[in-house]
Amino acid sequence: MTESEADLLALLRELDDPQWLEWPQNYDRGESAVRIGGLVARLEGDFATRCSAERDTQDSSEYGRVVVPGDATVCGTRIVVCVSKFGSLALVCADNPGAFLGTEKAQAEGELDGADLAKVNRALVELDYVVVADELLESDYDGPSRLPWHVQRPSWWHRFFGSF
Repeated sequence: MTESEADLLALLRELDDPQWLEWPQNYDRGESAVRIGGLVARLEGDFATRCSAERDTQDSSEYGRVVVPGDATVCGTRIVVCVSKFGSLALVCADNPGAFLGTEKAQAEGELDGADLAKVNRALVELDYVVVADELLESDYDGPSRLPWHVQRPSWWHRFFGSF
């Protein structure tokens, strides 16, 4: 595990509060709406296209998703950015969460261009999101929260982006 992965895992553990599963104690729905609106505007500008957004996901620790359409990307595969209600965490995926085992795999298979990924990551960092790699989120969850009964092998993804 690299130092940055260890730092991200430490952040995930810090954000994990067993008393607040769906959103953090001081969650502000209006602030989340403003933040994702800024992300949509930024990605629309960077990719010169309209991006769709799902917001205020119910019964989930994910706030919403922003989708850069495939016709605006170099490889023709849409880019999906998932935003958590916790700590401004963000996950970047080619096509859909779980379609590839991370952005590196999507790039290796020719479905995600490095420059497109860099645009999305730059926008997220500049808007104060914390980008968490899919590979890290798929690791086994070992925090204090009791995740929903229907999750057979809980992962950090289930904790911060999953449904309840």
